Amino acid sequence: MSNVSDAHMNELAAAAQRSMRLGRLEEAARHWEQVLALAPGHPQALFHLGQHALYRKDWNGARALLERAEVAAPAEPAVPLNLSFVFRSVGDARGEMDALTRSLIIDPYFYPALLAKGMLLERTGEARQAARIYKDVLSIAPPEGLLPGDLQAPMRHARAVVEENAATLDMCLHLGMASIRARHEGENLDRFEQCREVVLGRKKIYTQQPSMLHFPALAAIQFYDNAGFPWLARLEEATDTIRDELFVVLREDRDEMRPYVSHPDGAPVDQWAELNHSTRWSVYFLWEHGSRNDKNCERCPRTAALLDEIPMMDLPGFSPTVMFSILSPHTHIPPHSSVTNARLVVHLPLVAPDGCRFRVGNETREWKYAKAWIFDDTIEHEAWNDSDEVRVILMIDIWNPHLTLAERELVTGLLTGVREYYRTPIARP
Repeated sequence: MSNVSDAHMNELAAAAQRSMRLGRLEEAARHWEQVLALAPGHPQALFHLGQHALYRKDWNGARALLERAEVAAPAEPAVPLNLSFVFRSVGDARGEMDALTRSLIIDPYFYPALLAKGMLLERTGEARQAARIYKDVLSIAPPEGLLPGDLQAPMRHARAVVEENAATLDMCLHLGMASIRARHEGENLDRFEQCREVVLGRKKIYTQQPSMLHFPALAAIQFYDNAGFPWLARLEEATDTIRDELFVVLREDRDEMRPYVSHPDGAPVDQWAELNHSTRWSVYFLWEHGSRNDKNCERCPRTAALLDEIPMMDLPGFSPTVMFSILSPHTHIPPHSSVTNARLVVHLPLVAPDGCRFRVGNETREWKYAKAWIFDDTIEHEAWNDSDEVRVILMIDIWNPHLTLAERELVTGLLTGVREYYRTPIARP
């Protein structure tokens, strides 16, 4: 007899869920009531009937059903969340906060409960604390397009509150720190400005993500200060010379250019699917994986001579790579990171129309002709050419300057040893 009752109860529960999907709420409630008659402690029946009582504004009935559901399903954060709605409806802020706290104890990342907590704090006059909660919500909630319809407007409100609070906080900090800034006028405060933007929630922190070799204790610096590389000014001064040789290459050596992204068949391409084997991002190598391309360097003799003056990375079989990087109009290089933080990369813009941007971590810059920069390419970066012209830069590998000579030699030995190990077949008896 019990098996018959269980089967009937399951049929009723399935019917209730079908009715809910079709929006037939009264019909669903009747089915759930029948389930509850067969199983008075049925968690789903108690929960959905509690929600239905909420919908009908039967606050006492909703509270009684949801409190029973909380006992029946103690690991379900949605139950105390819905109970908080009952307390909100009757103006019991303390009961509402207690219910939300229980929900978040079950799952601290249950963003609907966190959002409701922010709304409660905002309603009770704690706007600044609400903004801090909303900031947390925005960091864990899915993108707006994936949110349930009833949460989209509250999430937009949360974002607006966070932005308004950040602006107010920024103004207060600006006034409060004016005397400190005055004492340090003229100093380079770029790192502090980035710190302030992170505190205000306007920027996120990016870490190094090298795919081949991570050298510990090297600072994750997105863009380096050019002042630390005195030879860079000489490179910038030679931009016209390098550009003139580039133009000859672009006219006469198109066959020597090849797609930068070139994954073999069967290899995972992930974000590179659109650019794989595409000349929309093509390159002309002067050095490749530590080997000088004599033919191409002969085509650009003055550029090659300038490279001899630069302290390029010297890691046979790996680096330097030096190339003209040619990005076609209206092409996007997707977010990615590179192989090792023992290396930094130089960009010297040679053709830089308006609308060409480059992001490293949380900082985005526009390329400007003859204005070089140096960055850590193990920090997530991406590029856009939104113009109607090609964008061309000279890219050069250099050692991370925070490595000692001994560390550079040891890194070279390490990577060379790993490569040779996998190249050497195991001797068979």
